[in-house]
Formats: sequence, structure tokens, C-alpha cells
Amino acid sequence: MVIHKSFTNLIKPSDAASWISCIRRTWLEKYHPTEYEIDAFNQLLIDAGLKHEAAILTMLENQYSVAKADSFDHTLSLMQQGIPVIYQGRLINESEGLVGYPDFLILHESGQYQPADAKLSLSENKKTIQIQLGIYRRLLDNKLPAIVFLGDGRTALLDDKVDSLVDEFIAGMRSLLNLQQQPVVRYSHSKCRTCPYYTHCLPEFEANEDISLLYGIHGSAANYLADAGISTMTQLSMSNAESLPDVPYLKGHKRKHRAILQAQSSLTGKIFQLKKIELPEGTWVHFDIEDNPLTQTRERHVYLWGLLPPAYTKESFEYIWTDDEASDYQGWLVFLQKIEAYRSQYTPLVLAHYSNHEKATIRKYAERYAMENHNTVAWLLGDDSPLFDMQKPILDCLVLPLQGYGLKDICKHPDLVNFQWENEKSGSQWSVVQFDRFQSETSLTEKQKIKTEILSYNRDDVSATRQLELWLRRFLLEY
Repeated sequence: MVIHKSFTNLIKPSDAASWISCIRRTWLEKYHPTEYEIDAFNQLLIDAGLKHEAAILTMLENQYSVAKADSFDHTLSLMQQGIPVIYQGRLINESEGLVGYPDFLILHESGQYQPADAKLSLSENKKTIQIQLGIYRRLLDNKLPAIVFLGDGRTALLDDKVDSLVDEFIAGMRSLLNLQQQPVVRYSHSKCRTCPYYTHCLPEFEANEDISLLYGIHGSAANYLADAGISTMTQLSMSNAESLPDVPYLKGHKRKHRAILQAQSSLTGKIFQLKKIELPEGTWVHFDIEDNPLTQTRERHVYLWGLLPPAYTKESFEYIWTDDEASDYQGWLVFLQKIEAYRSQYTPLVLAHYSNHEKATIRKYAERYAMENHNTVAWLLGDDSPLFDMQKPILDCLVLPLQGYGLKDICKHPDLVNFQWENEKSGSQWSVVQFDRFQSETSLTEKQKIKTEILSYNRDDVSATRQLELWLRRFLLEY
């Protein structure tokens, strides 16, 4: 793609998100914007962000006189008048090529204005936030710190410490805007799949056999390997660990050997077993949770604790459900009671889940309700814990023909577990959206329908880990 040299663009703070994620996406958004539909989960985030902004606006209106700006000139006029709070201000510096739209401009006792944004984030240390607020400070051209109204109710200040990051961003954007062709980038399984330009870039990656398509090959590692003459999957598959150079994110014989096997697996579809798989003995109960991160307190609310005990049928599925955050503690206690019942019934008990999320959530709940010393909690988090993360033996022992090693990546693959979810659109983000619908729905019939759909998805999740268990046990016999 080639652009006209006369094409110019102002740098916006909102460019920071795509710039940090992928510079090609930033370039494409500037010169070849595409229309795309915002998915339901991201729309939910947007709506939650607007709700948070509205709450901050109400808070400020209760304390100060607030005026809404409708143009750059109007913003300047309101600032000259000394309006205490300017809502949706507009700032521009054409000579520097910068433009910004802070949520609020708040008059400081010095007579100067501080930029302020309402952010759902729980941390002011995110680079996107620091760049955005730093750009506003740059446009205001004063030394006052910027204000961030965070999602958990905290108010943070950002001062001169963000300037170096802002300088890097501005320099990077100016360089990017001068490019006549789209920049060369590497593939990222987590980032690229959700990008609106995914179908634009993927054919290029595949045609080039880009080694960043391989699981475990970071983009930086791919760049260094290319410098060493290894730029395709085929070239990597024909290498040996001893000859590969030590590069960032790919050091040591073990990682290099796995990378080579990953290339071979991706090219041939073959599964490689690195070592013997060890699975704990006992009665397995499969475990999966659904939680909502968009609560009033910003503490995740587990609205569904799903469990699949023997005989592992649809009818065996058990769960603890809470309608809202107000019932969170009660749901947690019922979950612990259910675990104690399993502990008495099955000796020993294996509580199988996929990835660390379930165990991390239990730890968070223990801290939230000061129950670290509770007998069941201590057992769940202790050295003799029944919790077993099924992802660990897969990552430790198997090399699979996959770009990602998520539960659905493995289970839905027709040549691997080949378990299919009843609702193809279902997923963790889908579940959050459905639960939000459940909470806002007034019809009891519709609420029950939504709840049934969420339960069905969670039941499929635990059924998938059960099928994954059976699939893994085949390797115990073959190795």
C-alpha cells in the first residue's frame, strides 16, 4: 500500500492503544481505515466506561460549576473565563501536530488547568493511560499533574515521570506517519485475532511462513532469528537446538528444541511428546468458573461455580449460581460447602481445571473475605491441594500443531480432542455479556432463558476438560 506524500494526520492520545499493540494497525487506521462492528463485550466495556465517566461528571457537578465545550475555540474561551470544570474540552497544537480531547479540564488554584480522564482501569500505570494524559499535559503546556479517576474509586496523579514515554510515542508516531508503505510486523496470536485487520495481515504471515505464527515464538525472537538467517517455519524445522543462537525470549536448549518441534508440528500436524505425562490419582471433578469483572466495586464477582463429578454426564453437572454481587459471599460459602462434600465423598479428590484462573480466583476470594485460615480454603491453596491445572502437563509434555494452547484451541481441533461446544459463539466474554443481559432483564421468563444458556456453556466447559482428561490418558498408555 502506498499513500500520498501530501496526506497529513494529527497525533491523538487515542492512537496510543493501537500504537502499543501494533504499529501496522496504527498505520492502517490512519491511511486505510476499515469499518468494523464492535463486538458485544467491547461494547459492554464502552458502555461501562461511559457510565463511569457520567458518575465522575455528576460528582464534579456537585462540587463545582461545570461547562461543556463544543469546539477548540469554545474550550479556549471557557479557560480564559476561568470556568472551574470544563467537560469534554478540545485541545490542539497544529505546529506540534497534536490534538486531544480530555474528559475534564479542572481549574487549579494556580489559575492553570489540569487534564483529567475517567478510566475503568484499576491502575494508572498502564502505558496507554500515561501516554494519553501525558499528551494532554503537553497540550496544556504546564507542569501540573494530570488526574485519573480510576475504576475502583481511586484518584491518581501523573506528573513529569510520564514525559519520556510521551516523547517516545510522539517520535514513533511521527516516524510512522512518514512511512509510504505499511510497516513490517510480526504475528501475535492474542492480539491479531481481535484486530479488525486480521484478514488483511494473516495471508501475508502464512505466505511467508512467518515463524512468529508458531506458539512460543515471540516477535522479538523472530526478528533475531531472521537476522541469523532463519525466517521461515521450514528453515526452523530443519535446524537443531545447538546451532540456534541465543536470542531474547528463546534461550537455552529446552526452549530451542521445543521451538523446532513446534515448527515441525505446525508443518506436518504431528504431535510430539517431550516426556511422560503425569496425572494425579483419585476421583476427578472438573471445575470451571464464570466471573464478571465489571462490578460496582471492580472486584470480580463469580456468578457461576461449575462442577462436573462422576458419572460425567450432562445430568451430573452441578453448580452454584448467584444473581448479583450482593449474593457474592453466600455463593462463595456454598461453593466451599460443596467442595467439602466432595472431599468426604471422594478420597482422594482431584479438582481439575484449565489454566491458573480458578486457583487465582479462590486465592482472591480468600483474601477478600479474610478466610485464608479456613480449613477448606487452606486445603485448596495448600501443598496438598486437590486443584490440578490441566494446562501444565500439556505445556510441559506435548507439542501440538496449534498457534495457541487454550482450552478451545485444543478441544475443538478435529485431530485432537474434537469436542465441540453446543453454542459456537459462547466463550468467557460472551458469558459476561449474557450475565449483563440477565441482570438488566425484567422478564422472569427471559432471565431464566439467559441463565440456562450460560449454564449450558459452563457445562460444556467442564465437559471439555473431562474429554481432555480422557484424551491425555491415551498418552499414558502410548509413551
